[in-house]
Amino acid sequence: MNALLQPGPVLQPMRVVDLDNVMAVERSAYSFPWTRGNFIDSLAAGYLAQMLVHDMAGLVGYMVAMPGVDEMHLLNLTVAPAQQRRGHSRILLDALDAHCRELGSASVWLEVRASNQRARSLYALRGFSEVGVRRGYYPAGAARREDAIVMSLALRSEPDDGLD
Repeated sequence: MNALLQPGPVLQPMRVVDLDNVMAVERSAYSFPWTRGNFIDSLAAGYLAQMLVHDMAGLVGYMVAMPGVDEMHLLNLTVAPAQQRRGHSRILLDALDAHCRELGSASVWLEVRASNQRARSLYALRGFSEVGVRRGYYPAGAARREDAIVMSLALRSEPDDGLD
């Protein structure tokens, strides 16, 4: 057998020096991408920012999440269009989950475009529930706006206060 094992992608912290590659993926994935300034601000604020990098394919995807009081807010999860549907989002979500559990976060929150059925389905499969709508949250072109679906995932149950 002459098959060579190809190592999978690895997680790395996102740094300012990585932003040219991040911006290339961001622009290829979205009609209304984050700006370089959004990423710089997130890094400067100390948000969780991780990249999924493969030796052969380069930057596969990334995520940015903002910690809050007892929760995490997923701000951006992106996989390069050519790398989608290969399980990379799951790897990024697993890393987010592990980080949240390490911090003791009770929940994860996110917004997703109402029209992004693939992402909504992925999040639902991961246990996220649709809990609300933010009207006109996303730009949609020609001065229009698109609603965001707010989703939440409980990571741990509320502590028993002994009052029952």
